Amino acid sequence: MSMYADPIERFYPEFKFGGFSSVDGTMSFFTRVQALASPEMVVLDVGCGRGQAADRFEQRPWERCRVLKGRCQKVIGIDVDPAGQTNPLIDEFRLIQGDRWPIQDSSIDLLVSDAVLEHVPDADAYFRECQRVVKPGGFICLRTPNRWSYVSIIASLVPNRFHDRVVQKVQPGRQAKDVFPTHYRANTLSALRRLMARHGFDGCAYRHIGEPAYLRFSSMAYGFGVFVHRWLPRPMWPMIFAFGRRLPDS
Repeated sequence: MSMYADPIERFYPEFKFGGFSSVDGTMSFFTRVQALASPEMVVLDVGCGRGQAADRFEQRPWERCRVLKGRCQKVIGIDVDPAGQTNPLIDEFRLIQGDRWPIQDSSIDLLVSDAVLEHVPDADAYFRECQRVVKPGGFICLRTPNRWSYVSIIASLVPNRFHDRVVQKVQPGRQAKDVFPTHYRANTLSALRRLMARHGFDGCAYRHIGEPAYLRFSSMAYGFGVFVHRWLPRPMWPMIFAFGRRLPDS
């Protein structure tokens, strides 16, 4: 029997002390989000979903780094899926119906969008809504896959109707209802920087490379993934983080 309960422990021994690696993308992204948050802020979670991350809190308590509810004045969640009304990580849910988000103009201090932008068919419309609802001086925080990562390239080769089957093979704990079609309309550094500037945000975007989480189903596959990640060219790093501050209206 292997001395390692999880293949990640062999390659990232710090995992045993807290349950996450030193390069974990969720911790890296939400640490910065939490640094921007303050008690008086109204937060918008775009594409909030049903809050499936909460299902993992008992086994992975460190994932509470995602939680803004209780730290800020209010967390509003919006989504095209009515299942968002069951999300335990938000204070209020509003259903998206049509192109305009159900949010008042300039009413949001901090907008968070995690693993959503890759599913958006019209990136300009998405950023127009960001510009409309975020107050001048407010923030947007985006995490999305890099279009040129190996995961995104493979996903692009698989028809959307088969994505739920493939994802469940490599992530057995993920439910089919949590898998959505991908479009990758704004999933490069240049595209994100251009869109933020075009829609009134002073921002930055950068790539992140964590552990090969999709390959934890097999020790051999995971070890190969770690080797690949160590030598992967920066343009192919799997994730992109983007942060922006809304500029004053001219």
